[in-house]
Amino acid sequence: MIEPRAIHIQGRRIGAGSPTYVIAEMSANHGQDFNRAVDIVHAAKAAGADAIKLQTFTPDLHTLNHDSEHFRVGGGTLWDGRTLHDLYAEAYMPWEWQPRLLELAEQIGIDLFSAPVDESSVDFLERLNVPAYKIASFDIVDLALVRRAARTGRPLIMSTGMATREELDLAVKTARQSGCKDLILLKCTSAYPSLPQDANLLTIPDIAKRFDCVVGISDHTLGVGVAVASVALGARVIEKHFTLRRNDGGVDAAFSLEPQEMKELVEESKKAFYGMGKVSYGRTDAE
Repeated sequence: MIEPRAIHIQGRRIGAGSPTYVIAEMSANHGQDFNRAVDIVHAAKAAGADAIKLQTFTPDLHTLNHDSEHFRVGGGTLWDGRTLHDLYAEAYMPWEWQPRLLELAEQIGIDLFSAPVDESSVDFLERLNVPAYKIASFDIVDLALVRRAARTGRPLIMSTGMATREELDLAVKTARQSGCKDLILLKCTSAYPSLPQDANLLTIPDIAKRFDCVVGISDHTLGVGVAVASVALGARVIEKHFTLRRNDGGVDAAFSLEPQEMKELVEESKKAFYGMGKVSYGRTDAE
């Protein structure tokens, strides 16, 4: 398997020849409690994750405060029937926390970056000097956001879950024309949780070939099996939602990994990477 060239985030090599870079997605699991957010950062580091990812938005930046069916969640998710504004209000992380969490991450040695939802949130994160940007699959059609993030020159990670192939083509073209040289695309199934049979991991090497970039997975299945399997198909980045205890509840808790599971993911993804090795039938030529 020929892989695209590697890129670097904070000096960490990501791509061909390097073990998988694991991102712990905090999302809404902070539960509107700053001390809990701090504990999640520490727990991600202790579990061996390479990065912790936040989200930078406000409910009003994300959606309209409207009660019509077009602004209610449907489609068999954990959140069916709730308004988008209400959901985002629960998930929202106060922006004033983020400089403090970034400082903590730098102190303990874990990368921290975020998913902005508009140009103003990119501007905010630029002032914090974050090491990378993540574009969520719901925002991949927002070409103004893609363009603004790409123009920073920082590594850009984009999830594919809500994009058609044509929309992904356009987002990648926009990013590269706007100055993005370090691109990571994550195969994603936008169901929460998603089923293993919907993961379609065989798409991963196709993405790598089609777009000549580092690839990975943003995985919403339960457990770590699908994510570990993705490594053998070329995933060099794995993103999984992360919480301290699922029983604490919250918007994303039901499909988030707990610390021991995150530790298992980190360890098993490394085993999968090194286990691929080379073509060998057992005995060496020297024998």
